[in-house]
Amino acid sequence: MADEDLGQRPQTELLTGVWKSRSELFAKRRTELAQLKIDELISSIFSNGPFYHYVFDLYDLDLVYVSPQVEQLHELDLETITFQDILDQIHPDDMDFVARAEATAIRIFQQKIGKEKITDYKISYCFRFRVKDGSYRLFNHQAVVLSTDSQGAIGKALNVHTDISHLAAENNYRVSLIGMNGEPSYLDLEVDGSLEDAVPTRPVFSEREMSVIRLVAQGLTSAEIGKELALSEYTIKNHRKRILKKARCQNMSQLLATCITEGLI
Repeated sequence: MADEDLGQRPQTELLTGVWKSRSELFAKRRTELAQLKIDELISSIFSNGPFYHYVFDLYDLDLVYVSPQVEQLHELDLETITFQDILDQIHPDDMDFVARAEATAIRIFQQKIGKEKITDYKISYCFRFRVKDGSYRLFNHQAVVLSTDSQGAIGKALNVHTDISHLAAENNYRVSLIGMNGEPSYLDLEVDGSLEDAVPTRPVFSEREMSVIRLVAQGLTSAEIGKELALSEYTIKNHRKRILKKARCQNMSQLLATCITEGLI
């Protein structure tokens, strides 16, 4: 085992403890899902770059499923991969932030939002991940709790990791709780910050504008987006101008980086 791994192990054990405490905070027993609607959730995750996803059991941190793309990004074997293997890819200098971001999310759900609403939120933040060539790149982490039981026990969760190094080079070291199913969002929060600073944020973009942003992220032109949404190319171009003005961005690349790092969508 490399010296770096030896130095990192206590930190990953700390992070593992945070995830286990998340499950214990809400209840003690396991839960099972009748059906995992992973495809629907993946389609709702905002990503622009190579990504993979996995489902794990928060009770014992066992991996239930890992998408094959993990082998394209990390030096990991799909047949033998463990949750600890994934944690070990996090940059040692970012491990403390990841643990604090998770602890902050737990605290906000427990004391502000309400633990019963945890399945209505995506938790988003960024950190550096070691990739296949041994270098570190900035990734966006998005997590969704898939289910809880009648006693509030968290069963399984979905994590999505997206390489955003082509969009952003610096981490803002903030965490966002992005509301789904009509819930308000808590965006760009300082970890370990006061709960008074965790206030609901009104949606930055309309549903139509969000549709345009997602299609831009897929690489579609204004003409192609217009066909997809049954709108004219002129209308789409106007949408894009308004979106950039709202986000105070100069171009779409800057917009996508801002959307991901600040949790705008």
